[in-house]
Amino acid sequence: MNRVLMIAALVVSTASVARAKSIVGDWQGTLSAPGGDLRLVLHITAGEGGSLKATLDSVDQGANGIPVASVALKDSKLTLDVEAVQGTYEGTVNAEATEIKGTWTQQGQSFPLDFKPVTTPTKTEQKPAKPSDIDGAWTGTLEAGGQKIRVVFHITNTENGLTATMDSPDQNANGIPVTSVTRTGASLKLELKLIGGAFEGKISSDLTTIEGTWSQAGNTMPLTLKRGK
Repeated sequence: MNRVLMIAALVVSTASVARAKSIVGDWQGTLSAPGGDLRLVLHITAGEGGSLKATLDSVDQGANGIPVASVALKDSKLTLDVEAVQGTYEGTVNAEATEIKGTWTQQGQSFPLDFKPVTTPTKTEQKPAKPSDIDGAWTGTLEAGGQKIRVVFHITNTENGLTATMDSPDQNANGIPVTSVTRTGASLKLELKLIGGAFEGKISSDLTTIEGTWSQAGNTMPLTLKRGK
């Protein structure tokens, strides 16, 4: 009896590993949200010890490489925790591993989201270009509700213009995509549609600070960014 149980356990374990390997790759789906349809691309890769890792692209928002904090696959149930945008996903992988049917949840709202594998995912690649005079890391601190929240913007010039990501170290959120970077002279605007935030500021003449305002969820607060090393 014990031998039979051991063999059964081995079969179940082998099946789980096979399923984990089968979902490694690129998956694309469309999220129907109140603001319109958003194409999403999920990139799943194999990590150490049979674990899984992933990133997420929001194609129509120009946000690529959103980090997925955790990926869990148990039997046919897939769960993703995307801390950077405070979103989660729960889905079921079919037996053939040709579809993941599930639900995306963000800011208390849930929407159906199904993924199917693709060989050539839709993605906008940004090729690097000669660094601009504001390329690099810019750090500031937001004071909200008695709390101090550090933010870091990483600005990079590309062939298609300036791009950026934002880190919020105190919230354990890194690599939040900045969906648009607009610079007109000394004026700079950074929009983060994924979290409904924006920063507008003036670049100092010595290129060491950007003094401006952070806006999110109808609230505004002063924010001064200082150039990092």
